[in-house]
Amino acid sequence: MATAATSSDGVRPGRTLFGHPPGLTVLFTTQMWAEFSFFGLQALLVYYMTKQLGFPQAKSSLIYGAYGAAAFFSPFFGGLIADRWLGRTPSVIAGGTMMMLGHFAMAFPALLFPALALVALGNGLFIPPLAVQVGSLYRDDDPRKSYAYSAYYMGINLGGFLAPLVCGTLGELYGWHWGFTCAGIGMAIGVVIYCSCLRFLPPEPKRAEVAREERPDAQPAIRRHVAILVLMTAMVVLFRIGYEQSGNVIALWVRDFTNRGIGSGLTIPATWFQSINPLLIILGTPVLIRIWKRRKVKATTAHLLRRMAIGCVIAAAAMLVMVMAAVASGSEGARVSSLWVFLYFVLLTLGELFVIPVGLTLIESLAPVRFASMAMGAWYIAKFLGSLGAGIMGAYWLVIPASAFFGLGLVSTLIAAACLYAMSRVLRPDAG
Repeated sequence: MATAATSSDGVRPGRTLFGHPPGLTVLFTTQMWAEFSFFGLQALLVYYMTKQLGFPQAKSSLIYGAYGAAAFFSPFFGGLIADRWLGRTPSVIAGGTMMMLGHFAMAFPALLFPALALVALGNGLFIPPLAVQVGSLYRDDDPRKSYAYSAYYMGINLGGFLAPLVCGTLGELYGWHWGFTCAGIGMAIGVVIYCSCLRFLPPEPKRAEVAREERPDAQPAIRRHVAILVLMTAMVVLFRIGYEQSGNVIALWVRDFTNRGIGSGLTIPATWFQSINPLLIILGTPVLIRIWKRRKVKATTAHLLRRMAIGCVIAAAAMLVMVMAAVASGSEGARVSSLWVFLYFVLLTLGELFVIPVGLTLIESLAPVRFASMAMGAWYIAKFLGSLGAGIMGAYWLVIPASAFFGLGLVSTLIAAACLYAMSRVLRPDAG
């Protein structure tokens, strides 16, 4: 990768990934390895607790939900630390190192809770400033900026795709400690890549940028933008409540109620199903970017909110598929075709691509510079609340009928869709 000169606004020129600046490739790859480690742990966690540690299913689901909640509540405070004290780059390095140590510690059963705490806290320092740096690679008027987070999100899911296949397989077939150690190695690779390519990343915010936002005439627009972000994040919580079951109860559904047999005596490992979602994101993102570019619709706030509403409707269709699968399984809990789960992941993934990268774009575009990392961390509170809700709901798995259980996710995503669409109608069509 050749070194490029820095322009006057701190944005480095050059074209690499999908015609974007070289820094996007660095952030893409760093996040890919971070997600490889994170999802490697996630793919193993419920199985590890129920099989190796002998925890009851309800307790395992609550721990899973609490850990996921902590991992995505801590970014709010991590973003605050990055904005006020450490700076963006030091925060990413410190957070990545903590996550690496946490994943290595997971190889020891006695360190389960300290290891989960290290990963959760490290994630809080790591994610917000890294995500903000994606948008900082571009000028405000750069049309590539509206697609940057979709490309970046593909990197997230490339790691998520590989993790269950590699870490999950090692954990299930050769021992849990091998799977967790592999996750730690992945995080170590991400930290090394990031530290080796700092010259391609954007600088810390300039004082002049912060001063412009502090002028009295800028305050009404900032207040309006913050209100939009708060309401949007609240709706994403409802989306997440249904979505976060994909790594919790859906994992149990695959293990206990899905026919995973192929050929003569071959059985697909349950953890492999967790790779369907990231694989579809990897395949679908370039297609969606191409379609959106061809439409040449101005990416206003109102337009992006409508796109998110469409995504929630598609995700609701995924929940409907699982309701139908539960009905097909019947009260006796018969195993049903794996095609049900596959169709669920297809629809859920398509909905996700309309919601999550678009939400990240809005956060970066509307958040004030002086607390951009904290705002990005606040975005992850939606994942915190969704994971917490998913964990609480997961404790009632098999207590209420499966069809009713999946129906709750259906209702929550439809409510989110309706509210996001209403927000887009209230805004002017050209609202930025």
